[in-house]
Amino acid sequence: MEHPHAGIVRALVRYFDTDDRRIEHALRVLFHAERIAADRTDCDPEIVIASALLHDVGIKVSEEKHGYNNGRTQEEYGPPMAEEILETVGFPREKIAVVKDIIGNHHSPSRYDYPELEVLKQADRIVNRGERG
Repeated sequence: MEHPHAGIVRALVRYFDTDDRRIEHALRVLFHAERIAADRTDCDPEIVIASALLHDVGIKVSEEKHGYNNGRTQEEYGPPMAEEILETVGFPREKIAVVKDIIGNHHSPSRYDYPELEVLKQADRIVNRGERG
């Protein structure tokens, strides 16, 4: 049996291709998100995994279209890309909408009450602090 997030990891690597920094960032966020969510009973592990791995997929589209990315463009371009990726790996259709909401809100004040969104924000903050030194 395949590990629950192996297909998403493979799709993420294909998507970011040689952008090792983005791939490594996503894997670090996944590590922290799973650790944080393990102490909670209100999180769906599949949503935590997909959100953590795909939270920054909007960066690539933003940089291709505009030559830059920021929180707003990540939230704009990320959800449709995440949906496309998740559909290719057979991710549960009913959970894709939640993952899209989370990715589309991970840099803004929370518009949703998803516990997985708070987990993602915490994990991303931990990793971003470490990457900045």
